[in-house]
Amino acid sequence: MENSQQSSAMNTIEKKAAVSLSGVFATRMLGLFMVLPVFALLGQSLEGATPLLIGLAIGAYGLTQAVFQIPFGRLSDRLGRKPVIFLGLVLFALGSVVAAVSDSIYGVIVGRLLQGCGAIASAVMALAADLSRDEQRSKVMASIGMSIGLAFTLAMFIGPFVANLWGLPGVFWLTAALACLAAFIVAVFTPSPTQRFVQRDVVAGKGQLGQMLRHPQLWRLNLGIFALHFLLTAFFVAFPQKLAQMGLSLNSSGFVYLAVMLIAVIFMVPLIITAEKKWLHRQVMVTVMCAIAGLEIIIGYQQWSLVALIALMGLFFAGFNVMEALFPSLISRIAPPSAKGAALGVYSTSQFLGASLGGPIAGYLAQTYGMSATYTAGAVVAVVWAVAGLGLKSPPRLTSYTLTVHHIGNEDRMNALLDDIHAISGVAEAVALPEAGAVYLKVDKQTLDEQALLKLKQSVGA
Repeated sequence: MENSQQSSAMNTIEKKAAVSLSGVFATRMLGLFMVLPVFALLGQSLEGATPLLIGLAIGAYGLTQAVFQIPFGRLSDRLGRKPVIFLGLVLFALGSVVAAVSDSIYGVIVGRLLQGCGAIASAVMALAADLSRDEQRSKVMASIGMSIGLAFTLAMFIGPFVANLWGLPGVFWLTAALACLAAFIVAVFTPSPTQRFVQRDVVAGKGQLGQMLRHPQLWRLNLGIFALHFLLTAFFVAFPQKLAQMGLSLNSSGFVYLAVMLIAVIFMVPLIITAEKKWLHRQVMVTVMCAIAGLEIIIGYQQWSLVALIALMGLFFAGFNVMEALFPSLISRIAPPSAKGAALGVYSTSQFLGASLGGPIAGYLAQTYGMSATYTAGAVVAVVWAVAGLGLKSPPRLTSYTLTVHHIGNEDRMNALLDDIHAISGVAEAVALPEAGAVYLKVDKQTLDEQALLKLKQSVGA
């Protein structure tokens, strides 16, 4: 009983890892997101600014994030997690400073590209895996995921106030300071792992990316996250202009975004519960994307009172948050156990590619055809994914699980261990990667004999 209670609770190192790494993600993403609600307005004062270049500046970070996301994860396997995280945060802070001191739109674009070079997500997730036991890893990862959602909500509220006080340079200077704070958290509060292992459940392995790109179900999810972040950056090229046309100050727009996010939370929760509990992922996701397409047209082509606009925006971001939550959940369930890191790497790359293209395409459309065209483009992209999503199959009711077995080097012993694992109730699939020191499982959480799995892990000295 005592061992059971201990295994169900995080130890001190895991708690420190969860809190500190969540803080790293939150501070970094807070700075990255704060620019979204204000740049389309304040960026107009920059030398050389056009709608196209403003859109490019909004999405530029996504391009370099997409390029460096997977290489940084692999580099952390070789050089260590913390050195790579520090390198990424330095690049992010440097990019923020370049943007802060720039008087031209081109300088800000260079700064945003530098910000994106600090692609630390895979390295942070790998460090979280290094610092957590198998049975506690999902809790640590969940805390990091929640911190990103909280950072987005706070950024929508805080960004306009910071911009009103200190202007656009102030937003970037604060972003640089937050990057430094994140580095301080890593240095002082984040534990250092006693051992570092190849974490193939969070870092992409060589030779797996092509397989994940061609996967008959995963490509639909990759297209979906591409579409979702295309919509996000495209939306913030146009929507701040709508609030300005209504006569709202920056401070007032901060309260508008806060109200929008609160409404979004109210509506997103039941939708996520419906998808997860009733196993209606495809139905919910296709319906939500169709609703987003409709909302793009309704918001973009009609004049609304402020109250009505807040309600419509709340529904829009409820849909966005539902999709943002369900996509990684499905990736984890559908991806082959030994290639989960590669699947997540392709997924993240697709996400940032969408962000990098949404801004400049929306800017070009706004410059050439007017702001309403950006909403039309968003609606078309949403419908395209809704059609692709019709082919999405409900995943098996299984959850990914990683069993760390660093001391198993003999192939016969590994095969015997796999036989023992397959004999445990609730284990549907088990794949060993000796070079990663792990066995990757797909398990049915409702029928899994966790005590038997724990005893087996203890018996091999893992």
